[in-house]
Amino acid sequence: MKVNDIRIGAIGGTLCSIWASISFGDILQTLLTAALGTLVSYATSQLLGKWSKRKK
Repeated sequence: MKVNDIRIGAIGGTLCSIWASISFGDILQTLLTAALGTLVSYATSQLLGKWSKRKK
């Protein structure tokens, strides 16, 4: 058995065990959190941009 075969087997086993422990709810929660973070970041940058223009 070659070293690459062992690495591929280890990676495959790790991915399978991770895949089995992730539920649809976890994925949905991650997507919603990412979307909320994006919206907050965008709103903050827009507000800071308007605030800095008003100060000049």
